[in-house]
Amino acid sequence: MIGIGSDHGGVNLKRMILEHLQNQGFTVQDFGTCSTDSVDYPDYAQKVALAVAKKSCQLGILVCGTGIGVSIAANKIPGIRAALCTNEYMARMSRKHNDANILALGERVMGKDLAIAIVDAWIQEAFDGERHGIRVRKIAELEKNSKEWLKDE
Repeated sequence: MIGIGSDHGGVNLKRMILEHLQNQGFTVQDFGTCSTDSVDYPDYAQKVALAVAKKSCQLGILVCGTGIGVSIAANKIPGIRAALCTNEYMARMSRKHNDANILALGERVMGKDLAIAIVDAWIQEAFDGERHGIRVRKIAELEKNSKEWLKDE
């Protein structure tokens, strides 16, 4: 299952991606929002990121105006590797080298056709493992150890 969510700035692109994925046979869970009324993107990033972190969704896609806000917010959840991608190469590499489990996109900065091409490239790529696995484990260690490093001495 793929989780998808957006704020008001990404709701139209989210709908297009959702329909595209469903037409390809994917099961997609929509975490909202469903209107252009102003909402706070961290709320929707959290919903999708928690679903991915808890493994009720294998992957997630988040959309806001630029993709920046949702990617920053999602990356605050342990175990999440959200990648803001603006082209197909970045999408493929985020999966292949970084094992990205959430794709972030910006509705206001890219057209529908490019966004769909990025989604397709991202969904179709698999993690390469091996030397990249070492790096992904190091990212997890950063997350695990950061609270200790930030403690006052």
